[in-house]
Amino acid sequence: MAIGICLRTLSLIVVGSLVAGCSVQRSSQRPSWTVLTTGTSVTGIASWYGPGFDGRRTSSGSIYNQEDLSAASTLFPLSTQLVVTNLTNGRSVEVLVNDHGPYVDGRDLDLSHRAALVLGIVKPGTARVRMDVLRTPPGGPPLGPRYFVQVGSFADPANARRLGEQLGRYYDDVRIVEAAFETNRCYRVRMGVFMDRPSAERRALTVSGIGLRPVIITE
Repeated sequence: MAIGICLRTLSLIVVGSLVAGCSVQRSSQRPSWTVLTTGTSVTGIASWYGPGFDGRRTSSGSIYNQEDLSAASTLFPLSTQLVVTNLTNGRSVEVLVNDHGPYVDGRDLDLSHRAALVLGIVKPGTARVRMDVLRTPPGGPPLGPRYFVQVGSFADPANARRLGEQLGRYYDDVRIVEAAFETNRCYRVRMGVFMDRPSAERRALTVSGIGLRPVIITE
């Protein structure tokens, strides 16, 4: 009951902070690494993508460059660092997961053109690979998606800090994420991490009751 009363009081404060917003929804922050103490390894099918996607924005907010050593996956959180080994020829390459995909049944990883070239996958198109996790972002397991509740996005960092401080009085998982979009910068106030969507939805429902308009973000 006490936290409910405090949050209703907070609602009178935070609504005014939402005026100077920013509409960009995807994050391009530099990852903060945590090194896994025990290795996580997954075997699956890798393909590659490049033409038609080069220069487009990825799920992480960065611009896709097919000549970078990167990959798309839904098995691992964004910003995971992997060593991918082609089980046919033994070649290995280190890649950064910065996009979601592939959306084709039976495939687990989409490599950039350069990564596929190193592994010898360009001509055959697919290969059976082992994916070893080197590093993963903090706050959750090395496998599977993570969920965040975004409660505000601002062009002015002072507004983001103000909202973050107000919510931080009642929740210990509030953080501000800086994101760049072309020449602009946004400062996003997020809550989480949540290991499943229902948990994120419950938090979103709670904060929507104080005048915020939360968005659930999957990474």
